[in-house]
Amino acid sequence: MKINWPWSKPKDNYFVLIGFIIVAQAAGGIGSLFTFSSIPTWYAYLNKPFFSPPNWLFGPVWTLLYTFMAIAAYLVWRRVQFNKKGHAFWHVYWTQLILNTLWSILFFGLKFTGLAFIEIIAMWYFILRTIEEGAKIDKWSAYLLAPYLAWVSFASLLNLAIWFLN
Repeated sequence: MKINWPWSKPKDNYFVLIGFIIVAQAAGGIGSLFTFSSIPTWYAYLNKPFFSPPNWLFGPVWTLLYTFMAIAAYLVWRRVQFNKKGHAFWHVYWTQLILNTLWSILFFGLKFTGLAFIEIIAMWYFILRTIEEGAKIDKWSAYLLAPYLAWVSFASLLNLAIWFLN
């Protein structure tokens, strides 16, 4: 029988980490299928606010944020796997990831800027809840998701401004 002492570290499983990275990046990849074709066409001709960043910045930022999401999920998984103790975290984590993908479809694919704004507010809420639930299990998980919340807060303002300007 193995004893788990309070000071012992959970066993790492880098295949699980890679799996989380693949899933998070795939969510971003699905969203990018709708984004790439709209950037040089529809998005290029929208009226944008003065604080709109250059288009080239979005790809690297989102790639980093999806990686942080995956590592945050992995840190929680290391502690509780998919058992009942992590149930609340997994519920909000998967919900925010689905909403993240859906936002790109609404905004860039369907060009529904108003509906995308409403959806991004829901996504923001679920990111916040993911941070809260993650902090209960592994504080580093919450720290890794903080930049994501900050970026989505900025993206929400950008979405709102584009909706009003167009």
